[in-house]
Amino acid sequence: MLMGDDVENGNLGPYHDRPRTFPNMCSKPYTPLIFRVLMGINVRLLVILLLLGFGYVFYIGASTSPIIVFVFSVCIVSFLLSIYLTKWVLSKDEGPPEMVQISKAIRDGAEGFFRTQYGTISKMALLLSLVILSIYLFRSTTPQQESSGLGRETSAYITVAAFLLGALCSGVAGYVGMWVSVRANVRVSSAARRSAREALQVAVRAGGFSALVVVGMAVIGIAILYATFYVWLGVESPGSMKVTDLPLLLVGYGFGASFVALFAQLGGGIYTKAADIGGDLVGKVEQGIPEDDPRNPAVIADLVGDNVGDCAARGADLFESIAAEIISAMILGGTMAQRSHAGASPKVEHSPTYRSTRDSSIKAPIEDPMAILQKGYSVTIVLAVLTFTGSTRWLLYTKQVPSAWLNFALCGLVGIVTAYVFVWITKYYTDYKHEPVRTLDLSSSTGHGTNIIAGVSLGLESTALPVLVISVSIISAFWLGQTSGLVDDTGNPTGGLFGTAVATMGMLSTAAYILTMDMFGPIADNAGGIVEMSQQPESVREITDILDAVGNTTKATTKGFAIGSAALASFLLFSAYMDEVASFAHESFKQDYKEKPDYGRCVAFVASASLREMIKPGALAIVSPIVVGFLFRVLGHYSGHPLLGAKGVAALLMFATVSGILMALFLNTAGGAWDNAKKFIETGALGGKGSDAHKAAVTGDTVGDPFKDTAGPSLHVLIKMLATITLVMAPILL
Repeated sequence: MLMGDDVENGNLGPYHDRPRTFPNMCSKPYTPLIFRVLMGINVRLLVILLLLGFGYVFYIGASTSPIIVFVFSVCIVSFLLSIYLTKWVLSKDEGPPEMVQISKAIRDGAEGFFRTQYGTISKMALLLSLVILSIYLFRSTTPQQESSGLGRETSAYITVAAFLLGALCSGVAGYVGMWVSVRANVRVSSAARRSAREALQVAVRAGGFSALVVVGMAVIGIAILYATFYVWLGVESPGSMKVTDLPLLLVGYGFGASFVALFAQLGGGIYTKAADIGGDLVGKVEQGIPEDDPRNPAVIADLVGDNVGDCAARGADLFESIAAEIISAMILGGTMAQRSHAGASPKVEHSPTYRSTRDSSIKAPIEDPMAILQKGYSVTIVLAVLTFTGSTRWLLYTKQVPSAWLNFALCGLVGIVTAYVFVWITKYYTDYKHEPVRTLDLSSSTGHGTNIIAGVSLGLESTALPVLVISVSIISAFWLGQTSGLVDDTGNPTGGLFGTAVATMGMLSTAAYILTMDMFGPIADNAGGIVEMSQQPESVREITDILDAVGNTTKATTKGFAIGSAALASFLLFSAYMDEVASFAHESFKQDYKEKPDYGRCVAFVASASLREMIKPGALAIVSPIVVGFLFRVLGHYSGHPLLGAKGVAALLMFATVSGILMALFLNTAGGAWDNAKKFIETGALGGKGSDAHKAAVTGDTVGDPFKDTAGPSLHVLIKMLATITLVMAPILL
């Protein structure tokens, strides 16, 4: 008797050794238009076009600065290394036919959702680009733009082009994350049949491929825009724009990246948690069947959600973090250079990211995968410190103040240490090897209510240390910048804000390895699901369970890192917003189981609901600062306070950032702790699976899932989104 007949008859007993099929979720494989066009070009012609493209890139780079050529070279090296990692991962076998069949169902579902979601996002982006164009055609121009002959139309088209490029690159970054995860999951499952070490290595290298591409695209996109505008506008030539004013033309790139990242995180997060919670409630709670049981139609949707919610959305999230951080640092660096008459090139400080990412090869025993990943992170930090110090000496040395570069190198060290501390704090509160999660497990033995109370308490407690760390890092970096010796014409220090910018870049100098660990999580989770659904031996499932538990911790630490970087980046964006306002205002700014499982129907249902629900919160984030700024601008006009609109938006940014950071910390940490508390009980503690403690832990995990995978990640994207949109919309506030 087939599995479907048993399900129709309500027989949920043993199901081993029974044939089953997993239908395709798409009518045909999906490939984005840009990739279809490239694949349709003759190979020789494509090679010629690539060579011409590289020639153009290096030409404009050489016409701009040797530093830009160096940036291009590092980015291309990172792309070549990512190609090597791709070939290595794809060379691994996919395992037996049942594994391949399940993997293809996941791949079809993920690609189908991606096509629908990003089709919706692209339409909204085009509509918003028209709005931006209209605003900039009627905006006021700065004295610097007027003196350089940069009119309203040119400025408008530049901003819209930068916005669309940022949105496109962010979308490609998300697709890359999803593309590799849906192909690596089955290879990790197959590798787990042979050894845990090989499975870990495949998962980490697959994550490394995505990380290198995402970070490389973020940096090279800004570098190409910068060099193109530099050459096209004739920067530094007589009567043209100064190089210190050029970064303001790049704000559209950061806004486009933030726009796509917010909707990708909202849509993907809602999708993955709707499927996950639905599957848990119906499967574990109502029917009492194991996780990833093929009789549950929500299982495929849940595994699809890991790819579109964690991989694709997180890739777009980190992409916009790096873009926003670099652009805001460039704006602050330009301001400092104008005031202190000293040059600065903050853009290149991100180059150590690639060089420090892949030196953490997996060569240790597999007994503790988290310890291996931690060793890799430690190696990354050491290399980041060395390369960051060398880059600072090269880029920020000035004859007027020979020792200033050392202060800024120490600012970078502050950022690197901040990243490490954030990862450690998040790991302490979410790893079941430490006391907080063990205490949460004990509360599960006394019921569902105490589990929820303990989880909420843990989340609230976990906000204290990160806030102190952020505060200390900002103050320390500001003080180091202020004491660097750079002063303006009146003798006032000018390096404070730029010191915080360097600290932020220091924190993100290990971003590629952090993203590698983050991508490891959903890939390992998918691998565990494939092993369970294909009925592999228990020994294989034990390996994937270990990797899955480690993946939960790495995802939580990545989210903690993202919140910390969002806090520092928002501080920079707020400062850059004040600089832009000052330049415009010319004054200082202070299902039922009796049915046969229908995977496609479940995926389609959750997808349509998530795409519908992502519109309102996304629109709220875009509209809120515009409405607040316009309202207070009108009030300021009638009350004689022309900057009231800009100040009102500044207040909105400050309170949204502070409250958003605290709320995101609470949501991410509590959700991760609930998840790992359940995982610890499933190892056999407190009665193991099926016990009352396990049922209470499942309830906590159900509550925590939307906390850590939807609401929390969306908040740290929202924090930066609010800041970048105010940078773009600043002209309408004055």
